Amino acid sequence: MATFTYQAVTDAGSTVSGTLEAESADEVRLLLAQRGLLPSKVVKGDDGASGNFMAKLNNRLSSVSVPELILFTKQFRTMFNAGLSIIALLDVLEQQTSNSKLKNAVVEIGQDIKQGSSLYNAFAKHPSIFNHLYCSMLRAGEIAGTLPEVLDRLIYLIEHEHKVTKQIKSALTYPIIVIVMLVGAFVFLLTFVIPAFVSTFEKAKIELPLPTKICIVLYKLLDQYWLIMVLVIIASIVAIILYLRTESGKLVRDRMLLRLPVVGPVFKKGAMARFASIFSLLQSSGVSVLESVGIISDTIGNAAISLEFDNLREKLQEGRGISGPLRQSRNFTPMIINMIAIGEETGELDSMMREMAKHYDYEVEYQVQRMSELIGPILIVCLAGVVGFFAAAVLFPIFDLTKTIK
Repeated sequence: MATFTYQAVTDAGSTVSGTLEAESADEVRLLLAQRGLLPSKVVKGDDGASGNFMAKLNNRLSSVSVPELILFTKQFRTMFNAGLSIIALLDVLEQQTSNSKLKNAVVEIGQDIKQGSSLYNAFAKHPSIFNHLYCSMLRAGEIAGTLPEVLDRLIYLIEHEHKVTKQIKSALTYPIIVIVMLVGAFVFLLTFVIPAFVSTFEKAKIELPLPTKICIVLYKLLDQYWLIMVLVIIASIVAIILYLRTESGKLVRDRMLLRLPVVGPVFKKGAMARFASIFSLLQSSGVSVLESVGIISDTIGNAAISLEFDNLREKLQEGRGISGPLRQSRNFTPMIINMIAIGEETGELDSMMREMAKHYDYEVEYQVQRMSELIGPILIVCLAGVVGFFAAAVLFPIFDLTKTIK
């Protein structure tokens, strides 16, 4: 078989592109026609690569934002509740969606469903848009026949997590900007201010204080080896980024984030809120505890906590409960473990987790506010330290020079 690149027109009049493996171009046209597509161009091998390069590049580089995903899910739910068939509502969504990546995904999902695929399998082919949790919720809704209710819960969960993420990002934006400005001010003073005094201090042959000596050494390093330092910094950043993309790198990063004194509690309680909300949602939708733990492990967003869920899943397969193994965990709070134990005993695990989700939502808001309040004074102290360091490096030698002149 050979690989063919194609362009085709859908029933709605939009253009889609992709690749297929077939014996001939005629077979590709037949396959596209069976999918309800009108082929406009079919090229064998790499001959059509240049024609589709920009479309593929745009589709690969573009992304689907959380608000776009929320709007898509709400439109899907509304039309499904109105009685439209899956094929009909996907055709409408294709016309309403402006994001090219999401539009192409909707077209391919519609084609797969026309060929008899389930919603779960059709959506799961696009993991960059619909994560494991999203697809698993669709599967639970399909199996139980409660897709509208599942979509309602899914919309709530996506909106809730988007809100928490925005709160954390908003709290971290100010300190990041201040830190960048501090580094910029440090480099500026070291590059332009200190050199103006260095020659004068050296000619005067006075005993220089330690801050001034440090500044002179740093200035000479920047002046003589700036290119090497820039290359080392760039290489270090690239190496760190590549390392953090590995499984061990993610684990090290997330463990460090959870242990940070001010920021750590925000990430930990944010993870607890995410766990409780997802777990209650899956339990109320009829997903088994074992499968719920597997889904949460893939979607919790923290490699350190995800590893603990993997260990928990192994113990669940051995027939143990949830609360017992979690007591050995470092990152789960005693409150949430005790509530899980009560839920297991009473059979009200989903309602207990729902209450925990509400509680930790409040805790996250409180911790974000507290973090903002604590970071402000810390940054002021850092700023005062930088200013004081350079003031001492410049003013102390000037005082000594004044005494020498007198």
